[in-house]
Amino acid sequence: MQGDPRSHGLWDASAPPAPPCRSLETKLAADVVVIGGGYTGLSAALHLAEGGASVVVLEAVEVGFGGSGRNVGLVNAGLWIMPNDVLAILGSLHGERLLDFLSDAPSLVFELVKKYGIACEIQQQGTLHCAVGRKGLAEIEERSRQWQGRGAPVQVLGSAETARKVGTDGYSGALLDRRAGTIQPLAYAHGLAHAAIDAGATIYTGSLVHSATDQGDHWEIKTASGQVRAEAVVVATNAYTKNVWPELRQEVAHLPYFNMATRPLGDKTRQLILPEGQGAWDTRKILTSFRFDNARRLVFGSVGALTDRALPIHRAWGRRALTRLFPQLSHIEFEYEWYGEIGMTRNSLPHFHRLGRNVVSFNGYNGRGIAPGTVFGRTLAKLLLGEITDADLPLPLSTPVNVPFRRIKEAYYKGGAQLAHLVGARF
Repeated sequence: MQGDPRSHGLWDASAPPAPPCRSLETKLAADVVVIGGGYTGLSAALHLAEGGASVVVLEAVEVGFGGSGRNVGLVNAGLWIMPNDVLAILGSLHGERLLDFLSDAPSLVFELVKKYGIACEIQQQGTLHCAVGRKGLAEIEERSRQWQGRGAPVQVLGSAETARKVGTDGYSGALLDRRAGTIQPLAYAHGLAHAAIDAGATIYTGSLVHSATDQGDHWEIKTASGQVRAEAVVVATNAYTKNVWPELRQEVAHLPYFNMATRPLGDKTRQLILPEGQGAWDTRKILTSFRFDNARRLVFGSVGALTDRALPIHRAWGRRALTRLFPQLSHIEFEYEWYGEIGMTRNSLPHFHRLGRNVVSFNGYNGRGIAPGTVFGRTLAKLLLGEITDADLPLPLSTPVNVPFRRIKEAYYKGGAQLAHLVGARF
């Protein structure tokens, strides 16, 4: 994508094409303008158009260019933090709503994939959160206890069963979450874009928004060569926020995450590693994730940015870590490598904002973008269509608050991951 093999890697090489879109070079009017062509923006556009609104999507680069086209592809329920922590932060009313809301979120992704025939390598065998040592096992046991108390279909597996499902004896257990699954993330974004256009939305790419002005009875949204007059605005830029409403960018610290993909593995080897098709990640602070695509490539990832200086360190770590978990892959090279940015908020929760008159946004997915982005996009559509009000939302209205020492934290994330991978998986 954009001639950069490290931006989207395997996903760009294997995704069905996005719908043909052009940049905005005219003046037009719509009921709603959506800024951002990722999961939230595309889901909002799709559901707004299906609800009878005229919708224009303005994407700065290409459909799925941000985190929506770069992530691992794990369609998970809930959040990184545990249910009880959500309740402690939000209180009972919004905490319970958000937990129920995001517990069911993967089902909307799978429903849309099937409804619109989106070719995105969907797998619904669940995910495995793999425990490293006693501390990791205690963590997933507590996570399981809290989710089971809410009726969620999760189960802690012992070390033997984990070894059978993962293909390595490197973990002390795993939490199997049957609500979850995997997709090809960029292919899913492309599919949502096709569905939104079929429903009547118009998508413009290469159309970075330069300004947004409230004219009293409408918003005037300008790009370099075009303009949209709209009654309402959805801001769905998250970690990739640029010019307008910069407070959204200041509300999140960038956590870089990379993936590397092997060449396709043979059938015999494929049957030994994640034989049931789950996606997996572990409990380390600087975690490791892995899953297969439909061509039998193992996608192996962790925290870090594949910049020129850091690339050799992360690549070497990837080789060591892969071999440590799966010795039979010691001779397998990586064919693709790419990375993106995750938006991390102060409290590890997404936030709902009204950024102006008829301007709404959800921001800060903290590494859980696929299912929350999809369901939050639909929620914004319902809000603007008048089907629900702010009082019905799973999050309270809030004002963006800057992440303290944001630049220092971002440098720490990059440098810390680089240092950890320099010495990691050597013994």
